[in-house]
Amino acid sequence: MSPESTGQNEHNLTVYRRGFRTWRGNRPFWAGLFTMLGGMPIAYFPYADLHLGNMTLAMSTTAGAGSLIIGVLLITLGLTMWFHSIVRVFAGVAAILLALISIPVANIGGFVIGFLLALIGGALSISWAPGEPAADGADRQDAPLSLDKQQPESGGYAPEGALHGAAVPQQPAGDHDAASGYDGGTHRAG
Repeated sequence: MSPESTGQNEHNLTVYRRGFRTWRGNRPFWAGLFTMLGGMPIAYFPYADLHLGNMTLAMSTTAGAGSLIIGVLLITLGLTMWFHSIVRVFAGVAAILLALISIPVANIGGFVIGFLLALIGGALSISWAPGEPAADGADRQDAPLSLDKQQPESGGYAPEGALHGAAVPQQPAGDHDAASGYDGGTHRAG
C-alpha cells in the first residue's frame, strides 16, 4: 500500500478547480476565449494549404500580412481581457472593429468562423461587469424582490434608498384670493 491516499489527490483537484473557477469569475473569461479563438482562423487560413488527394489548394491571399496582424491582435486582445480586465470595454470595441475589418482583408473573416467568434467575444467583453460581493451574514435570496414598501411585520424586504413610488410635492396650504381664481393649486373637488 502506498502511504499516500487517493483522497489527497481528489482534494488537490478540487482546490485547483475552485481556484480556477474563482479566477474565471473575476474577469471576462468567455469573452477572452472567444476572441482568441476568433483570431486563430483569421491568422491561420491565409497561410494554410488544403490537401485534397494529390491536389494542393493554397488559400493564401495578397493581404496575408494584414490577416496575420489582425489575428495576432485579436489573440492579444483576448489575453488582455483575461489578465487586465479593467480595459475590457476598449478591448471589446477593438475586437469588434478588427472582426469587421477581417471580412474584406482575411478570407471573409477566416471563412466567417473567426469573424463570428471575435464578434461574440467583443460583445461579451463589452457587456461583462464585475460581480458585487455578497453582504456578510445576510442571505437575501429568500426575500421577495418588490418595489412596494412593505411593513416589517409582514416579513417583506425593501432595500434602503429604494424608490417606493413617485410622490407629488404638496402645495403649501395658504390663503388664496377668491377674486383672482388662484386657490393654491387645488380645485373644488379636493
